[in-house]
Amino acid sequence: MGKDKLKRFAENKSFACFVEPEFEQMFRTEHPLKGRWHSDFFHNDNPIVLELGCGKGEYTVALAERNADKNFIGVDIKGARMWRGAKTATENAMTNVGFLRARIEFITSLFAPGEVSEIWITFPDPQLKSRRAKKRLTSPIFLEYYAQLLSTDGWINLKTDSQHLYNYTQAVISHFDLKCEVANNDIYGSGYADEVLSVKTAYETVYLQRGLPITYTRFSLGDCKSFPMFDWEGDDVLEKDSEEARKH
Repeated sequence: MGKDKLKRFAENKSFACFVEPEFEQMFRTEHPLKGRWHSDFFHNDNPIVLELGCGKGEYTVALAERNADKNFIGVDIKGARMWRGAKTATENAMTNVGFLRARIEFITSLFAPGEVSEIWITFPDPQLKSRRAKKRLTSPIFLEYYAQLLSTDGWINLKTDSQHLYNYTQAVISHFDLKCEVANNDIYGSGYADEVLSVKTAYETVYLQRGLPITYTRFSLGDCKSFPMFDWEGDDVLEKDSEEARKH
């Protein structure tokens, strides 16, 4: 492990905005902050918004800067990357920002029912292989996690360059008859991007330089709590196309 990583891991522990639970505090148990993020961490009753897979935390910080009346928590397992967002929040004395180093699979051990008002997912790994569909952050498995902590009137926001993930998410929304407020497959080309959606992460800047359209989906789970996995024909098409490409 590089010295820079070790230095960042050590510095993370000094940030008041950085939470790094022990494995035992998440696996088959509940973290002490579960149900107490308002009172014990933010010390206010403002809505809590999560950014899942936050990377360097650019979006988490940008959202917090634009919404002083909300609390934002960036969640990721990459501590060395999250260091950047946590350091920026600390240097700017931002009190409505937190960073949580944890696997998203353990999210229900960290937040109580209804404790989260909104979720952002920005440029996640699209997991293009059909056998990895369950690892997509908008797969039914993850939606069941979110349903356990998201308020019934809460929203999930997906911003991605992957047309496959965008189409897959639309299929999931349709399959479970979920409420979809926005489905835009090119937010810049259509002129839809507002001040918040125009915030660009390092990954997004690269995608735009490649000429890739950026998509945005905003949907709600409502009262739905059960999300059985299902096969999507779009994955089969992708697999067939990939197989044909390999033959040539």
